[in-house]
Amino acid sequence: MTLPAPAVTPAPAGRARAVVTGIGVVAPSGIGVDAHWRTVTAGVRRTGPITLFDPTGYPTRVGGEVPGFHPAAYVDTRQLVQTDRWTQLGFAATALALADAGLPARAPDPYAWAVTLASSSGGNLFGQRELQRLWGGPSRTVGAYQSIAWFYAASVGQLSIHHQFKGPSGVLVAEAAGGLDSLAHAVRTIRRGTSVVVAGATECPLSPYALACQLRSGLLSAVDEPAAAYRPFDRAASGYVPAEGGAVFVVEEREHALARGARIYGEVAGWAATHDAVHTGPDTAGDPATYARAMRLALARSGSTPDEVDLVVPDALGVPRYDRSEATALRAVFGDRPPPVSTHKSLTGRAHQGGSALDVATALLAFHHDSLPASAGPVDPAPGCELGFLRAPRRPEHRVALVCARGFDGFNSALVLRGAAPTPRSVTD
Repeated sequence: MTLPAPAVTPAPAGRARAVVTGIGVVAPSGIGVDAHWRTVTAGVRRTGPITLFDPTGYPTRVGGEVPGFHPAAYVDTRQLVQTDRWTQLGFAATALALADAGLPARAPDPYAWAVTLASSSGGNLFGQRELQRLWGGPSRTVGAYQSIAWFYAASVGQLSIHHQFKGPSGVLVAEAAGGLDSLAHAVRTIRRGTSVVVAGATECPLSPYALACQLRSGLLSAVDEPAAAYRPFDRAASGYVPAEGGAVFVVEEREHALARGARIYGEVAGWAATHDAVHTGPDTAGDPATYARAMRLALARSGSTPDEVDLVVPDALGVPRYDRSEATALRAVFGDRPPPVSTHKSLTGRAHQGGSALDVATALLAFHHDSLPASAGPVDPAPGCELGFLRAPRRPEHRVALVCARGFDGFNSALVLRGAAPTPRSVTD
């Protein structure tokens, strides 16, 4: 049998450049990039009591949920019964990203388009419902789609089918670090000859089972007042608040984007990932040395120096010992002159890999609007967490951002973004 010729000719390794031409946000901050940017710039807190299930009896009852999300607006009836809310959020974010990039919903050249997303807990709301029916229902059965809807790669598979992404696709699992790793993998895929890669992540960790799993770590906040529940780097930090949602991006080979006249948000200029390679215990807080190494490698691979960084978006877990560890890593890289640091996770909650993808969206939008947004905290930095938190918006100088993320059990990732020159943008959401 003769196989068809490849749809694209691979570019020489390291020669192709990858740019972001579309952003789709579906998060507690809102649906669409404009809603997200308004939340960030206004500093409006979007966390509140969990409503996706009854959290009574759980020590953590505050979370970040996507407001006004109606899956049927993005997913057809057949897909609704096959998928978890996490995948449905992915459908919505992908549709928004493609529209934002000015690309069709179906790949015109399927083997030149790919999808690589990050995942963690998979379809736990779907799995919870089906297993409860198995244990407590009279039929003692589960639905046929239980076999696929919970699977951590379900979103990639469903999006590949629906949008006809037939290029080299995959899923990355590194907890919160995975949101950055997916973009790094998208660049590698483009350098191997693929024209368009959909990357990023969504998450939905708000189910009884998922919350119970997170509570075992001892890292969640038990504060019931949303305004006080999640306060990274603050003296009052008490843990993180779980959240759903995230962001999806259209990552495109630069010449391909320019040829079709696409608007470019920025370039994924460098990245790196390291691992602590030690046991994670109840008193550990990650290794700041290996975390700092990821930051240094990402900067070096991007051709940027620490002095050129306009903005750092940190992991911001909100657990005191982890916050101090992250601050130590940042000081190791930037010394006594840290760049502006801005975090907005306290506004939305921590959506694991979806949260780090959302941080990338914030950084790219900051360059797009030519304004670095003020940090949503801390109000009173904890000892050891005195960083250069941005207290008021300012214009970027070098248009370079460093986004950092850590995944539980030792994952560290850093991504360097080089923003395009700002251009006027019409509101379409």
